[in-house]
Amino acid sequence: MARRVQSGNSLPGAKDSQDASPGKQQLRFDAILKRLRQEGTVTVELLSAELGASMVTIRRDLDQLEHDGLLQRTHGGAVSIEPLFYEPFKNDRSFQAHLEKFSEEKRRIGRAAAALIEKGDTIALTPGTTTLEVIRGLPLNQNITIVTNTVNIAMELSKRKDLDVFVTGGHLRGDWFSLVGPTAIQSLQSMLIHTLFIGADGIDGAWGASCLSSDEANLNSAMVKLSRRRIAVVDHSKFGKVAGWRICHTSDLQMLITDTKATDEMIEPFQRAGVNVMRV
Repeated sequence: MARRVQSGNSLPGAKDSQDASPGKQQLRFDAILKRLRQEGTVTVELLSAELGASMVTIRRDLDQLEHDGLLQRTHGGAVSIEPLFYEPFKNDRSFQAHLEKFSEEKRRIGRAAAALIEKGDTIALTPGTTTLEVIRGLPLNQNITIVTNTVNIAMELSKRKDLDVFVTGGHLRGDWFSLVGPTAIQSLQSMLIHTLFIGADGIDGAWGASCLSSDEANLNSAMVKLSRRRIAVVDHSKFGKVAGWRICHTSDLQMLITDTKATDEMIEPFQRAGVNVMRV
């Protein structure tokens, strides 16, 4: 009986052995996740062609990334993981309503912020829809510790086996999934935070970053005091607004990341104050 010979990218052998090196595998992982964030879905065939790896190798990569909680496998490819643990109540001031506003700008801001995180960092994030995009862009296998008082962020990160996640205690503020109050503040006191990403309801050159909740402002201010580097992540719609409760002064910020719709006039007070402004 004649033996059937496999052909094409599915043929195992020397090519698969070369693809298996840890350095090449990590590069493929990064490329796969970048494509997934851009498109929402990927196919084995397309990734094989783009990355110059066999389809057998790509399937193994996707299987590993699914095991690590970074994507969901489908027949012939994979899709990005969406939050499945909760169905938030929606009103004009709810988290879900804000999530849909300037979503593309927030995604770009979040990815730019995540790219600044260094291996071994302990980072913290204030509650918000833009800081959610920061955690969705976190790099792989970098020994990163995440400090959060936000339940939905903790739930999304629970699928990431390469991260160490610390969640504060506190009283749950339901619409925004945040934990606040004295217990939450006390749980942070022994921590050193390398980088804090600050979301805000308003940011003003004279007043600083602010939010609508006094409880959240108190907790966020405590994070500011415990952090070495403080980066505001806000879209252009937040400039010139004072939300009522100050998170921090402008002088407390080292960097501000916003989108390209923020005008020179909007960012000038922050640059004058010595804040490094990045528009993405």
